[in-house]
Amino acid sequence: MAAAKLMNFDKALELFEPVLGFEVHVELNTETKMFSDAPNPANEKYHAAEPNTLIAPVDLGLPGSLPVVNATAIRSSISLGLALGCSIAESSRFARKNYFYPDLGKNYQISQYDEPIAYEGSVEVELEDGTIVTVPIERAHMEEDAGKLTHMGGATGRIQGAEYSLVDYNRAGVPLVEIVTKPIFGAEHRAPEIAKAYVAAIRDIVRGLGISEARLERGNLRCDANVSLRPRGQEKLGTRTETKNVNSMRSVERAVRYEIQRQAAILADGGTITQETRHWHEDTGTTSPGRPKSDADDYRYFPEPDLLPVQPPAELIEELRAVLPEQPVARRRRLMTEWGFTDLEFQDVRNGGLLDVVEATIAAGAAPAAARKWWTGEISRQANAAEKDAAELISPENVAALQKLVDAGVLTDKLARQVLEGVIAGEGTPQEVVDARGLAVVSDDGALIAAIDDALAAQPDVMAKIKDGKVQAAGAIIGAVMKAMKGQADAARVRELILERAAQ
Repeated sequence: MAAAKLMNFDKALELFEPVLGFEVHVELNTETKMFSDAPNPANEKYHAAEPNTLIAPVDLGLPGSLPVVNATAIRSSISLGLALGCSIAESSRFARKNYFYPDLGKNYQISQYDEPIAYEGSVEVELEDGTIVTVPIERAHMEEDAGKLTHMGGATGRIQGAEYSLVDYNRAGVPLVEIVTKPIFGAEHRAPEIAKAYVAAIRDIVRGLGISEARLERGNLRCDANVSLRPRGQEKLGTRTETKNVNSMRSVERAVRYEIQRQAAILADGGTITQETRHWHEDTGTTSPGRPKSDADDYRYFPEPDLLPVQPPAELIEELRAVLPEQPVARRRRLMTEWGFTDLEFQDVRNGGLLDVVEATIAAGAAPAAARKWWTGEISRQANAAEKDAAELISPENVAALQKLVDAGVLTDKLARQVLEGVIAGEGTPQEVVDARGLAVVSDDGALIAAIDDALAAQPDVMAKIKDGKVQAAGAIIGAVMKAMKGQADAARVRELILERAAQ
């Protein structure tokens, strides 16, 4: 396929106003599925399950099987609606969304249409420079996920060029909440940044509620990004495209930027935009056509006849409202003040999992600056190399314990990094790694003096330079002692002993 023509981003915004919209799907971490008692593969222990083993008759659409609503999913959906500032419907109804696809065994999806459980809310989104943007929420509705198709025989793993496809129904029926925004106006040149920040805000809200892992790379959180352009001064909205299932915050940002540039080039040349879904290609940073975008009428919605309306008691709603966690923006600002970080220092930890683990590390006894240093430095480096989340490598408690050994003088920073490697490798707690590897700093002055004497004997002119006032010459002896002690000497104490010797 030929590469699409793109317009310069700034030029595109001179000519057109971008209008955004997002549909974010959140997989709920209930023990069972939305309408059956099959185990829910959104939970960690089910990710490695064999295909088509986490299923029930309802998930496959077998004749005679009837759905039963998951009560925990209802509670989680209400909590999420409240956290989004939404009103909770006194009565909401499930509907059948009719369409055929091989991974949808019933040939319809149980969803909500005109009677969602939550409606009319808003989310505060904080951009990198601290600017707050309010994103209007139209609705949050409950539904079930579809299964998963694996396309075989092609070069890319996509349906284009594949020889055949395999279907896995393990994900079919997983509880979802779909959050739909209203059109977002006024984004202008910050449209890509707003897209990224909005998805991050939803992730942080969901994690704060504890209702989902909310990991984009695993599909716990999936974003469909809608983009349309309209000529400056025009009231009528342009035709939108929907880029499906983008699986990282950075990709959401890139996909929105790309669609603005692509659509602008087409419109400037007198062309028209096709209302369609589009696939995001991470490797090329481009989108490609999917299928024509269906409107509501195409799905032939009608009320689900096998399920009663959901009518949560007012007492339940207030019970869930009372235990809502602090909003992400307010929490970040509070923690930045409490920890004494500047805006720049807080940038590395402000979003996602790092904020949680840094907070937990501080709660376990580490100083804020030390906790930030470990998680944004060496641990993040190793996590990136292993393509894992930093929190998967080591616990906040072990990081705090490691820093306590540094504070106590048991370890230097260099030795602490070796201990960190041992803990990540599964060799035990920081203290156990220190003991097993013999990595503690040598605090015996006698051993240090012996190493200093050996170094001075090998470099006899150094002492004379130090006595002549050239104190920096002590560096050569310190380096030799550190090498001889395999890095397990306290460099500051070695320097003190050298200067004491020179003063004799």
